[in-house]
Amino acid sequence: MAKIAVIGESGKVLEFGLAGAIVIPAEEPEAVLAAWRSLGEDVAVVVLTSRAARTLAGRTASWPLTAVMPP
Repeated sequence: MAKIAVIGESGKVLEFGLAGAIVIPAEEPEAVLAAWRSLGEDVAVVVLTSRAARTLAGRTASWPLTAVMPP
């Protein structure tokens, strides 16, 4: 089954764990990059905070599908 992951500042992502998402808190750019690289092949959707999305700009492929939270 495909999974959803959420990457970004802990204050904005932790509650997604209650809905069953894989939550990967990442405060610094290096942690965001490491989180992205750690995603398993079973992750189909990644939700990013706006700050995490800026860090990954131009570095993501078309899969998994990504969505960005509003600021």
